Amino acid sequence: MAPIYRSIGYQADIIDDLSSYFRSSNSKEIAKSFSSTIELIIIDEEDVYSKAQGEQILKDFFAKHPPVKTSIFHKINTNPNYRFGVLVYNTAKETFRVSITMKKFNASFLVTELRIEPAKE
Repeated sequence: MAPIYRSIGYQADIIDDLSSYFRSSNSKEIAKSFSSTIELIIIDEEDVYSKAQGEQILKDFFAKHPPVKTSIFHKINTNPNYRFGVLVYNTAKETFRVSITMKKFNASFLVTELRIEPAKE
């Protein structure tokens, strides 16, 4: 079967893309989807950061918590101006819940909030 190529302007599967970037610990690709400032909530730390700071914080998180697998738990992609996804992020020792909030800016969806918290059993 031939691969399906998405046009550059089409972002319906942005949550799928982000899930694969989390699976490969690719903070650089994830940060490409950040808005100019991003609200990051990682475990117990919460603040608003620039795109570059957000990428570095995510890189540090991946270094401390390398993924074993990720899966999409939930996604909302029916609103034309909003996307939301929840990933389950598994490491060798822990499981995290990753919530991604995106808003539409011009023609692209950008991450405005990224929340990584321990999954509740």
